[in-house]
Amino acid sequence: MLNKNIIYPQLNKTSYILALQHVLAMFGATVLVPFITGMDSALALLCAGIGTLIFHFTTKKIVPVFLGSSFAFITSITIILANYSFSDLKGAIIIAGCMYIIYAIIIKIYGNDRVLKLFPPIVIGPIIMCIGLRLVPVALSMSGYNNDKLNYESIGLALLTLFVMITISFLQKSIFRFMPIMIAIFVGYILSLILGIVDLSKVINAPWIGLPSNTTNQLFTMPTFNLGAIFIMIPITLVTFLEHIGDIKTNGAVVGKNFAKSPGFFRTLLGDAFATMVAGFLGGPPNTTYGENTAVLAATKNYDPRILRISAVFAICLAFCGKITAIMQSLPTAIMGGVSLMLFALISSIGIKVMMEAKINFNNYRNLVIPSVIIIFGVFVNNVKITDEFIISGLFLATIFGVLLNKVLPQ
Repeated sequence: MLNKNIIYPQLNKTSYILALQHVLAMFGATVLVPFITGMDSALALLCAGIGTLIFHFTTKKIVPVFLGSSFAFITSITIILANYSFSDLKGAIIIAGCMYIIYAIIIKIYGNDRVLKLFPPIVIGPIIMCIGLRLVPVALSMSGYNNDKLNYESIGLALLTLFVMITISFLQKSIFRFMPIMIAIFVGYILSLILGIVDLSKVINAPWIGLPSNTTNQLFTMPTFNLGAIFIMIPITLVTFLEHIGDIKTNGAVVGKNFAKSPGFFRTLLGDAFATMVAGFLGGPPNTTYGENTAVLAATKNYDPRILRISAVFAICLAFCGKITAIMQSLPTAIMGGVSLMLFALISSIGIKVMMEAKINFNNYRNLVIPSVIIIFGVFVNNVKITDEFIISGLFLATIFGVLLNKVLPQ
C-alpha cells in the first residue's frame, strides 16, 4: 500500500549520524569507477554530492536518492581515455547527460510503455551481460593475472578482498551487509599496511584541506566534443536509462510512494541529466541513481530525503579532504581488482537475471539469434576505427543490431 502522506520527524543528531552512515555505505562503489578508469576519486565524490543535490531540487525534494558513478560506464570511459583526450571524455559525459534529457522528453511525449518496447529483456539482458564480460579481463589484470603471468602477492590480496566482500554480503540482519565494498577495501588496506606494500608518503604529505594539483588540473580542463568519443558513450546511456527506471520503481516500493507518478520519470531523468552534465564539466564520471542506495534505505528504514541531502554535503566535504584523497590514491591495485572481479561478474549475472525474469523461451530460435549476435559484437568486437578521429565501440554496434533484429525477425 503506497503511503502518500509520510511526515518525517525533526532533524537531530541521529539524523546526521544516519547521513554519514549513508555516504560511507556509498563510498566504496563511488570511488571504484574512477580508480579503475584512471579518473580522479576526489572529483567523483564531489560530483556525487553536487549531483545528488541537483537531483533532489529537480525532483521536488521528495525522492530519497544518492547519486553515484555507474559501473556500466567503465568500459566506455576506459576506451575513450585510451584513444582520446581527457577533454574529449568530459565532452562525451556532457553529451551523455544530454541523452538523458532526450529520453525524458520522449517519455513525456510517448509514455513509458511505448518507449520501453524498443528495449525488451531479449535485447537489454545480453547488453548488460556484455558490459560485465568486457570488464572481467581488466579485473583479472588488476588482481595480478596478466597474459598467463601470475603475481602471487597481488592474487592473494585480491582473493582475500573478494572473500571478505562475499562474506559481508551474506551477513543477516546487519547494516554491514550493505557496505561490503567499503569493508572489503578497509580489510585489504590494513593487510597491505601490515605487509608494507603501501606508500604512505603521499598520505603524510597531503594537506587536510584542499585538492591535489592533478585534481585541480582535471577540474579546470575545458571539455571538447569529439564524435568518436561521443558514439562510444551514447549506447551505455540506453542501459543506464533502463536501470534508472528500475531503480526509481524499486525506491518507491521500498519507501511506500509512487515516484513514477510524482515527481515522475520525466523529472527523475532530468535530475540524472543535469547531475551528469555537471559531472562532465567538473571532470567526474557520469552520475546515475544507485541500486546500493535503495538497499541501504531498506536496511535502515530511513526514507527522509533531507538526510540524503546531508549525505551529499558530507560527500562534498570529503572530496576536499586531502588526506582522504591521498589514502584512496595509495590503495594497492590488487585490492580494487578483487572487488572488481565480483562486481563485474555480477553485472553479467544481472543480464541473465533480466532474461530469466522475463521468462524468455530459448526453444524459440529467434530468442537464441538475438543474444548471440549481441554477444558477438558486444564482447568480441573491441573498436571499429572508421577514421583516425572516429571510433565506434562494439557495444554500440551490439545495441544497434539488437534493436534492429528484435524489430525485423518474425516472432
